[in-house]
Amino acid sequence: MALRFVKSAALAAAVTLGLAAGAAQAAEGVVEVPDVKFSFDGPFGTYDRAELQRGFQVYKEVCAACHSMHLLSYRNLQDIGLSPEEVAAVAASVQVPDGPNDDGEMFERPGRASDRFRSPFPNGAAARAANNGAMPPDLSVITKARVGGADYIHALLTGYTEPPAGTTVMEGMHYNQYFPGHQIAMAPPLNEGQLTFADGTEASVERMAHDVSAFLTWAAEPELETRRTMGVRVILFLTILGCLTYAVKRKIWADVH
Repeated sequence: MALRFVKSAALAAAVTLGLAAGAAQAAEGVVEVPDVKFSFDGPFGTYDRAELQRGFQVYKEVCAACHSMHLLSYRNLQDIGLSPEEVAAVAASVQVPDGPNDDGEMFERPGRASDRFRSPFPNGAAARAANNGAMPPDLSVITKARVGGADYIHALLTGYTEPPAGTTVMEGMHYNQYFPGHQIAMAPPLNEGQLTFADGTEASVERMAHDVSAFLTWAAEPELETRRTMGVRVILFLTILGCLTYAVKRKIWADVH
């Protein structure tokens, strides 16, 4: 119950941030974000598990160096198709703080499936110090915090270009055609062939951006498929109930006419 409340509060904050971001984008005339096709689009869309697993690999090997996902636990990865053994191996590959021990000291141990995703920095100050003063946002509900959701994340990751003639990019910043203001502290995180996907998929910038955008959408809305399935069932139930009600009405009032 407490975790559900925390995530609900985070989602509410994300929506507020998203509205603010949308206002900023409109005011600054950001280039319209391209519409990208995802398997979960539309009322009957579902997550592609292979895509989610590749997206998690992109997060783990690229994004996790700077960005946390503190609302996710390693055991949640079973929902994208990882086996319990694979989840345990992923968790054990990182060291997480724990304690105090019998001597009253904190220590580190291999992660467990029940642990939250390990943060790359111990606190916000350390994160800013390691990133030239910029605070890498937590990615747990990032697709809710940005207008455009997965489309925006995909556009941001593929939107690094040379600045137009006459544009001055501040020191330590990078030009991105889809970022509000067009200047972003994050360097281009993706490069062609940067990863080796286990399923043999070519690791192009487009592919990696697409897959990690899908993974981050799942992270923000893991219940999407369940909610849609329930919606379809409710509509079917109400349709059948409506037909039965109409038939009963016709039967009862038939003799009146």
